[in-house]
Amino acid sequence: MSYLEIFLLALGLCADTLAVTMAFGATKGRVPLAGHLKIDLTMGFIQAAFTALGWALGAACLSLIEAFDHWIAFGLLLFIGVKMIVEALRPKEEEGSDLMNFGPLVLAGVATSIDALAVGISLAMLEMGLAKNIVTFLVIFAVTAAVAAIGLIGGGKFQKVLGNRAGIFAGIILIAIGIKILLEHLVF
Repeated sequence: MSYLEIFLLALGLCADTLAVTMAFGATKGRVPLAGHLKIDLTMGFIQAAFTALGWALGAACLSLIEAFDHWIAFGLLLFIGVKMIVEALRPKEEEGSDLMNFGPLVLAGVATSIDALAVGISLAMLEMGLAKNIVTFLVIFAVTAAVAAIGLIGGGKFQKVLGNRAGIFAGIILIAIGIKILLEHLVF
C-alpha cells in the first residue's frame, strides 16, 4: 500500500467523523480551543486505535465482526441522534453540549470508528509489516483529527444559518448515517 493510498484510506475512514463534528459544531456554534483539542484528538485517537485493534485481531475475527458491526454503529448513532433532537426540542437550561463531555464524545468516536476496526482487520491480511502499519495508524490519527477540526469549524458557520433548528438537523444527520450503515450491510 502506497503512502497516497494510506492517506486516501484515512480520508475515507473519517467521513462519518466529519458529519458528526459538523453536526456538533452546528448545535454548539463556536467551540473553544480546549474543546477543539479534546474533540479532535479524541476522535483521531479512537479512529487510529480501532484500526490498530482490528489489525491486532487479524483476519480470524473478520466473520464475527461483519456479522454485527453495522448494528453497533446504527445503535450508537441512533442513540446520539435522538439525544441531540430531544435536547434541541427541550428548553435551554444551561449552555453546553454532549461532545464536550467525555462519555458522549467516546460514544461518538466509537460509532464513527466501527468501520476502522474492519479496515484494520483487512490491513492484517496485507502483511505490510509493523513499521508501515504504525505509519498507517499515525496518518489515520492525524487526518481524522484534522477532519474533526474542519467539521467543528464548518458546523459552527452552519449554525448561524439554522439557529435552534441545528440540533434537530444534526440529530437527523446522525440517524441517517446510522440507517445508511445498516442498509449497506443488510441490503448490499
